[in-house]
Amino acid sequence: MDRTAVDSSVLRSVGYDPAARLLELEFTGGPVYEYAGVPARVHRELSAAESHGRYFVRRIRGRYAYRRSATGR
Repeated sequence: MDRTAVDSSVLRSVGYDPAARLLELEFTGGPVYEYAGVPARVHRELSAAESHGRYFVRRIRGRYAYRRSATGR
């Protein structure tokens, strides 16, 4: 999955597969995680957020099943 770099102290890049509803987040200084069942709206809002880290904490963390990506870092 292709990811787009973001300007954030928490996230390095963000990717999304709309067919699978899979959000892929690369954290600064850390691994890549895949979040399942994420609506396209959440990806759009995350990408447009003034603070990507704040959006992640408020709208994604703890709401979606996740796993460390086998293909990421």
